Amino acid sequence: MPDPTSGRPPRWCGAAAGPPAEPDAFVGRRAELGALARALGAARLVTVTGTGGVGKSRLAARAAARWAADGARRGGADPEVPRAWARVDLAPLRDADFVDHAVVEALELTDHTARTPRETLLALPRVLGFTGPGEADGARAATGPRLLLVLDGFEHLADACADLVAELLRRVPQVRVLAVGRRPLGVAGERLFPLDPPAEDEAVRLLIARAAQHGVSVEAADPAVREVCRRLDRLPLAVELAAGRLRTLPPARLLERLDDRFRLLTGGPRDTLPRHRTLRTAIGWSHELCTPEQRLLWARLSVFTGPFDPEAAEYVCGGHGLPADDVLDVLGELVAQSVVAREETAAGPRLRMLDTVRAYGAGWLAATGDAERLRRRHRDWYVGLATWCELEWFSPRQTEVAARIETELPNLRSALEYCMTGPDEARLAQYLAGCLWFCWAGCGRLAEGRHWLARAVALDGGHEPSRLKALWVLAYVAILQGDTGPALAALQECRRVAESAASATALAYAEHRTGCLALVTDDMERAERLLRSALERYREIGELNSTVLMGRVELAMARAFQGDLADAVRLCEDVRRVCDDHGERWSRAYALYVLAYAAWHEGKLGYARDLLVDCLTDTHGFHDLLGSVLAVELLALVTVSEGDAAEAAVLQGAAGGMWASVGLRLFGSVHYNAPHELCEARARERLGDARYEARVREGAALGREAAVARALGRAGSRPLRALPGPRGQAGGGSPHTRQPAASPTRKGGETAG
Repeated sequence: MPDPTSGRPPRWCGAAAGPPAEPDAFVGRRAELGALARALGAARLVTVTGTGGVGKSRLAARAAARWAADGARRGGADPEVPRAWARVDLAPLRDADFVDHAVVEALELTDHTARTPRETLLALPRVLGFTGPGEADGARAATGPRLLLVLDGFEHLADACADLVAELLRRVPQVRVLAVGRRPLGVAGERLFPLDPPAEDEAVRLLIARAAQHGVSVEAADPAVREVCRRLDRLPLAVELAAGRLRTLPPARLLERLDDRFRLLTGGPRDTLPRHRTLRTAIGWSHELCTPEQRLLWARLSVFTGPFDPEAAEYVCGGHGLPADDVLDVLGELVAQSVVAREETAAGPRLRMLDTVRAYGAGWLAATGDAERLRRRHRDWYVGLATWCELEWFSPRQTEVAARIETELPNLRSALEYCMTGPDEARLAQYLAGCLWFCWAGCGRLAEGRHWLARAVALDGGHEPSRLKALWVLAYVAILQGDTGPALAALQECRRVAESAASATALAYAEHRTGCLALVTDDMERAERLLRSALERYREIGELNSTVLMGRVELAMARAFQGDLADAVRLCEDVRRVCDDHGERWSRAYALYVLAYAAWHEGKLGYARDLLVDCLTDTHGFHDLLGSVLAVELLALVTVSEGDAAEAAVLQGAAGGMWASVGLRLFGSVHYNAPHELCEARARERLGDARYEARVREGAALGREAAVARALGRAGSRPLRALPGPRGQAGGGSPHTRQPAASPTRKGGETAG
């Protein structure tokens, strides 16, 4: 289970997972945990309030895990639908319009449809298997709430969060909400849980435990230790900052310095709560004890949102009074003083600042007048990182890119927002939104990608190449969502402007995506003509990347649907060879899908299953829900052909549940739907209508993880959620990115398009 203070996209947390994994011991708070558990049992909305740094987030994560575990121990009214909890970290968000997106992402409700994130959330009962086919969303409400949604750090987005919570509580009875912030939400039925600092003995235990992590041994019997905690009003954040200082100051000296800094830094508004003034004093005291270089870096690091790596800090924060070569040393001191925390992410170790500490640094940065320059440096770094990631997506580093882009999303969003709103930034907004096409389409973030792309193309950037790319990427995302009207409009505009600007690259991509649109709307002859033309254009301009290979796979699909399986196999075997040569896994998975279809048609059922297991493992690893559900659909057909009609019906039901988050089932296409209809006809014939429908309902009740595990299980269970490893060449380590991330110029990333 994730560290509740980490910035990683949260994962589903089932009862069996136990308490949240934490970088350090959870100290005390037994009485508060019991009281919060009772509050959660009595109300569907509980809000933990308190000053920053009092420990709200960690207490809420513990309570959520206990709530889920208690449901499992008691069995519940419906043991097939266990309790679960998920945390949504709202602190990094600045845009109220993005609250719904953040909740959808936290729940991992990959949604390829054109519906809004709010509509996706309101469909939770069906999407998560709380109701079966034909049941109303509230049909199983009597079993009680099954999902505890922890909304952490909502106070700066209170209105948007209140609106969402009110609607969820009204329309989704299976959901309970635990809000965490410095103020109430103000929603009807809200039960407040004010959290005060821990008792003095617990604060002393916390100081001793955190000091030990810094290699310092202090004793509870030392009067100075207890007095430090008392003077800091026992606030956990203040105590932890003090523990970091014990590396260089013994408790008695620490107490003397603390007393000095209190006198220097008090005097805030008299109507401010004392504990608020105390927290600011504690942070300000830690700030005052820093060297000038440490204070300067602290302020500059506040431009980062979420996790960042040391190389990013060197580039963004170095210079102008802080040499880049000194940044790592100064950063190490801030880590030692608990100003900056280290955490593990999908991309490896990263650094981050607690939000309260970051906000304090942002105030100092604003006072220096250097905030705008730092935000530009931050933007430059992440534009460079996105450029590098796009180029390396077509390489053995594809897995590394997927993990890194997931970790860097908070900062990429911050860079996108700056580009969307800053003066003379529109062209970079279009460039960055288009550059991240592989994230939107390949890593299951279609709804978010469309949000940024639609905003970007509406800007007047004055740079046609960037806008043209944003247009065809927008069309691509809309096609995958099944929203053909806006997709066609974007493609027509892209083609018209590309022709007038004589942009061979944009013309190739516009034609390719128009062919893809024809493919999913059953116009196979037109799809083949456009795709062949686009591939010829790619050949003429020397373009080769994952998108080009997907064009070949799409052409193979068109050929297969027209009856020429031999040509389809030839095309996809060629794609597989190129992918293996370059370590590419995403396009390769779709080629395997077509090869599996051909193998099934030829009666090679074992080979078809092996291909589909490989395909599904990769698409699921990349969070590509479209590729995953297509593989499950075809696995159902293979399964019924092997003689197991009951399991085939379960897989069809599981696929039906997944399509709810993709869009129109099998695109509404006659050709894509034919294998599904054949599978259903065979299964019904062998099982009878009643047994078939019962097994479909069984599959529909599976969540996405369980559905994929079920589909893979016949060939041996494989670890889920792990990103696929590279094939062919070794992936290599992390890129050396002391300058804004980039790769040598070459064809393969379509960065100029």
